[in-house]
Amino acid sequence: MSTEEISQRLFEARRAGVLLHPTALRGQYGILGANARQFVDFLAKSGLSVWQTLPVGPTHSDLSPYQSLSAHAGNPEFIDLSELVTLGLLRPEELEPPEKADRRALCKLAAERFFNGEGQLRFPEFEVFCAEHGDWLEDFAIFCGIREKLPGMSWPDWPAPLRDRHPEAVAEFVRNNADSVQAIRFEQFLFQYQWHSLRDYAAAQGVLLFGDIPIFVAHDSADVWANRHLFKLDDEGNPTVVAGVPPDYFSPDGQHWGNPLYDWHAMANDGYQWWLQRLESQRQLFDLLRIDHFRGLESFWEIPAATPEPRFGYWVAGPGRSFLKACFERFPGLPLVAENLGIISNEVEQLRRDFRLPGMTVIQFGFDGSPDNPHLLHRHEPGDLVYTGTHDNDTSLGWYQSLDDHTRGYVNQYLGTDGTGMPWPIVDAAFRSVCWLAIVPMQDFLELGSEARFNTPGTVEGNWTWQLDLSWCTDELTEKIREAVSRHERIRL
Repeated sequence: MSTEEISQRLFEARRAGVLLHPTALRGQYGILGANARQFVDFLAKSGLSVWQTLPVGPTHSDLSPYQSLSAHAGNPEFIDLSELVTLGLLRPEELEPPEKADRRALCKLAAERFFNGEGQLRFPEFEVFCAEHGDWLEDFAIFCGIREKLPGMSWPDWPAPLRDRHPEAVAEFVRNNADSVQAIRFEQFLFQYQWHSLRDYAAAQGVLLFGDIPIFVAHDSADVWANRHLFKLDDEGNPTVVAGVPPDYFSPDGQHWGNPLYDWHAMANDGYQWWLQRLESQRQLFDLLRIDHFRGLESFWEIPAATPEPRFGYWVAGPGRSFLKACFERFPGLPLVAENLGIISNEVEQLRRDFRLPGMTVIQFGFDGSPDNPHLLHRHEPGDLVYTGTHDNDTSLGWYQSLDDHTRGYVNQYLGTDGTGMPWPIVDAAFRSVCWLAIVPMQDFLELGSEARFNTPGTVEGNWTWQLDLSWCTDELTEKIREAVSRHERIRL
């Protein structure tokens, strides 16, 4: 079956899934081990066939998965150290006590043993991995190696020879720090090994992995450091303009994201190769992909770095059709979903429809009083996705409890409920939508309130840290979800 045929089947079958970032599954020794497999078991038993995550790259200290050190690399914090015991690269006693385990030191120890010929992994497999990912891996390993030597410094503040990637300076750094750079390569090898083991495990149970691609990348990242000509930067590597959005219903003051903006003309000169490599990296990890802030491909909000308030920004035309054409010429049948939330123009929707990309609807957004609100259940379209809420929203229960009396009454009337059992009336509404895929954040299945919110846009404290206790995934909850999946014919194929 061709990739185009597989993609078509994905978008035609009625499915149900869950939104949960893997960091919520953090165990004593990591994520991509027993905890992740146990969660897949729960999904399969519940009849859920899609697991949507946020971006899985290495993060900065704020933990935001949307500000990653790399658009290609995996987060080494995901690596389950206990699995390295099974592979013969660590000893059980080296992980005790778990609260004092030094992850970085243990990964370096595992790397040392691997390169000494110990363990079950084989060096030729590592060489193949390095060759296949060479278009980003080498830059990333060196970038992270320099960060280790210059902690707390963003790359524009590095000594000029390293900042500007003078060949002699970079080569000298690699010679003097060969073990550290090699250990970083090995961490990525381990991430890929464990991730693909998880993906194979999920596939065997009929569960698809659904990834997320932020349209922009972090300024302090290997991507920008290694590809300065593709971004709007000054001679010292600082952005001249940055990304954000104007005021909307997510944020009344707009948002200043601070990401450097692409020089789309420079990207077009080589046929958008950097982006195509990025898509290839993510295709190797996921069965479906979402482009976050899709509207930025049609036009994006450019904020001058010298006047950083979002209200001083302006719309600039994006690469649009030429970019998407290049993507689908390279990857026919690419299973891509467009995040089309926020201020969306007719031009953005036309671009999405021209390339037959599914869009998103969110139940929580449907009750502003407008009769033609596209998020209202009766205005959904079969080819789109429906969410009870997203990672940027309050939980559905928290949202419902925060409504004023008038809006809460409207919600109750529209959903045919008196509010009993919230948020399950909202979950049920998503499941009965005509949209082909219904996604429910795990917090909504668990009936959790605002205390379980994952992220609040425009804030920097208390985000991205919520944890799932797998004991909450009870047989009773499994049966409740399975019954709803069956009732609304969102069965696994």
